[in-house]
Amino acid sequence: MPHPKLSVVLATYNEEQNLARCLDSVRSLADEIVIVDGKSTDKTPQIAKNYKAKLISTTNKSNFHINKNMAIEAAAGEWILQLDADEVVSPMLANEIKSVLDNPSDINGYWINRKNWFLTRFLSKGGQYPDPTLRLYRNGTGRLPAKDVHEQTVVSGKVGALNNDLLHYRDTDFSKYLDGFNRYSSFIASQMTDRNEAIGLIPTINNLIIKPLNTFLNLFIRHRGYIDGFPGFVFAIFSGLVLGVSYIKYWQQTKYPA
Repeated sequence: MPHPKLSVVLATYNEEQNLARCLDSVRSLADEIVIVDGKSTDKTPQIAKNYKAKLISTTNKSNFHINKNMAIEAAAGEWILQLDADEVVSPMLANEIKSVLDNPSDINGYWINRKNWFLTRFLSKGGQYPDPTLRLYRNGTGRLPAKDVHEQTVVSGKVGALNNDLLHYRDTDFSKYLDGFNRYSSFIASQMTDRNEAIGLIPTINNLIIKPLNTFLNLFIRHRGYIDGFPGFVFAIFSGLVLGVSYIKYWQQTKYPA
């Protein structure tokens, strides 16, 4: 009896450095590849075509999850594996996914732990591992709320967990990290605008000093980020700083709109 068909779905924007590696890792898995591309200006669309992906072009939205939902909706397979272009399915994880597809059960979705690369290594502490994410689910049972960049897919019905890790080559160099840092802080600033948050002495102290310091101490001390050495230190520092930078952007947009 043939196993259910699997659709691998992605949303992309200027991912020519990552996309081929990602798609190579699912060659033995994917019955279909669906890519929603936000009008990339590099070779991303051509790479997608080289892998015979179903390519859908749209705008590059500030909340990338809107495009991910478009990919989910376009999938024809009975199961969906949702990936980011900078992620890699290891051979062990691929075999485990095949086993899930070949052995019917009443489970509608599966959590997968992620290993996150930062600068020179996979982070093992600092709240970065395990980093469970709900990525494998039956078509029609899962969707992203598309309200926040760190939200999880919501799957109806019973969910389980896989044993092998998804490899996430997120921040391979600091310049790339800062690009994401800038986008994320702008997104947080827009959320602060939506909430019409207060601006003043107390909010300034809270957002520029207290919240960043608490975040650093939580990641570096409580969650033992120091075990990851200098990359762990940098990650903890900038995870706090993004809150202050977001507040500064919000303050400028509110007090001195363009």
